Amino acid sequence: MSSVRVECVSEERCGLGESPVWDEQEGALLYVDITGRKVCRWSPATRQAQAIPVDAPVSSVALQKSGDYVITLGTRFAALKWKEEQVTTITQVDKDKANTRFNDGKVDPAGRYFAGTMAEEVRPAVLERHQGSLYTLFPDLSVVKHFDQVDISNGLDWSLDHRTFFYIDSLSYSVDAFDYDLQTGKIGNRRSIYKMEKEESIPDGMCIDTEGKLWVACYDGGRVIRLDPETGKRLQTVKLPVDKTTSCCFGGKDYSEMYVTSASDGMDKEWLSRQPQAGGIFKITGLGVKGVPPYPFAG
Repeated sequence: MSSVRVECVSEERCGLGESPVWDEQEGALLYVDITGRKVCRWSPATRQAQAIPVDAPVSSVALQKSGDYVITLGTRFAALKWKEEQVTTITQVDKDKANTRFNDGKVDPAGRYFAGTMAEEVRPAVLERHQGSLYTLFPDLSVVKHFDQVDISNGLDWSLDHRTFFYIDSLSYSVDAFDYDLQTGKIGNRRSIYKMEKEESIPDGMCIDTEGKLWVACYDGGRVIRLDPETGKRLQTVKLPVDKTTSCCFGGKDYSEMYVTSASDGMDKEWLSRQPQAGGIFKITGLGVKGVPPYPFAG
């Protein structure tokens, strides 16, 4: 193992930082602040983040083939033109529910945007249960609902052979796998591949590396863990100087750097004084593995 280094690259405090995505074209890291209602883009060159404010909690951002972005905003899938700071609704879900919002989302290898919903939180990780669903926005802008009864729809990614879809419903404290049909986007045969240890706390965002291993950010666990989906074993733990680690992705020139988002919501003054970087963006180097570039939405 090479020596692992953790560094806070942006100390602009997010309430609930999430959904880091590397934008290779811009050489920058995209992410959202859900409760701060903004989409952010951090440049390693300037070490500054630009932010675009939006009108609802924005829970994920993804690349679009056209060069712009797609986002999940409230209960809407929407398109975001960065330069114009213009948001256009594509479609809405959960119309029968007054109290839900989207959470994490990611684009599959065929260019479909998967994202799930959850009930609005009373306070962090406290909410009405079984209110969420998992959806896919297809490139033709149609939407399919896969299942409901979700607590907190969270991390998602696909195996390197595109035959398995990995998914986290946070309050199940489990990382799950589904059989995945790349042609149709259908999923089935759900099973648990990893159950969280007590000190790892709540599984949140997730990404895969080029060795087919999963990295999971542990909310309230202050760490990211590396899992082998074949054996169900934890291979590595990287601790961060903040408790509320929320999601992770690989980025940088050759996708050898890991970026981790975090949150500060729900922390009192004393807790924040102990963890002044809470809500910051972290970069982990020296992991000795690389990540898979994000897929753009094909619509």
